[in-house]
Amino acid sequence: MSALLKLLTATLFTCLSLAAHGEKLRIVTEPWAPYVYDDNGTMRGLDYETTVIVFQRLGVDVQWQFLPWKRCLAMLEQGHADGALDIFHSHERDALLLYPSEPLSEVEFVLFYANERPHPVQTLDELRGLTVGTSPGYLYGAEFSESNMFQREPAPSHEANFGKLLLGRIDLLVTDRRVGQHVIAALGLEGQVSQAPAVIRRQQQFLAVRRGAGMDLLVQRFAAELKRFKQEPAYAALSAKYGGIQSAAAPITLHEHTVEQQESSAR
Repeated sequence: MSALLKLLTATLFTCLSLAAHGEKLRIVTEPWAPYVYDDNGTMRGLDYETTVIVFQRLGVDVQWQFLPWKRCLAMLEQGHADGALDIFHSHERDALLLYPSEPLSEVEFVLFYANERPHPVQTLDELRGLTVGTSPGYLYGAEFSESNMFQREPAPSHEANFGKLLLGRIDLLVTDRRVGQHVIAALGLEGQVSQAPAVIRRQQQFLAVRRGAGMDLLVQRFAAELKRFKQEPAYAALSAKYGGIQSAAAPITLHEHTVEQQESSAR
């Protein structure tokens, strides 16, 4: 039997096994707009819609659940969930989870400033003496997080950070580029807030599943179909819909520290 036929057969058995028990693949995630979020009762987002399309092509039924991220990880560890959407790769989780070779998307941490008080910084040195709004539980790399040149001030939400920015209580804020653009549009802040050229860090996001019978082959099939879908016009349209224009800026040179969210928000 050829390797391809073995792969297809094993994946089919996995899908049939779920179907035979009336089960769906249980995927958990935390809202992270515009990658995945609840829009008045309807799930949307770049990574959510991409994953739905890929699983539909593979013939896999999925049950989705929104939970706080810490709860998502606990459900994976306890075997109450089969996978998690938009999780960063961590070698500490390799014993529990399988990651496709193809990522769903790439988080790009950038800085935003109020147009009335412009700070179009391009290097960390230009943050000297300033205050940057952050999100609790997020790590942006040791060089940024441990620098003594500027102050970091957390806020309970992205919306709160943008509010503080407009009030002049912080000089800039750091968040993912797409997330920032989504909040700006949602709050009607176009023309009031701009993105600085500096890119603090880039980090890939994945759909990861618990290790189990047939799951390694399902992950391979998912990666292959995801890579195929990304070459299609439908994916380009989806990416553009959720802010797919990539910035031309190169990231600030930082040490290779994994950017993870931790504690209650650890991705």
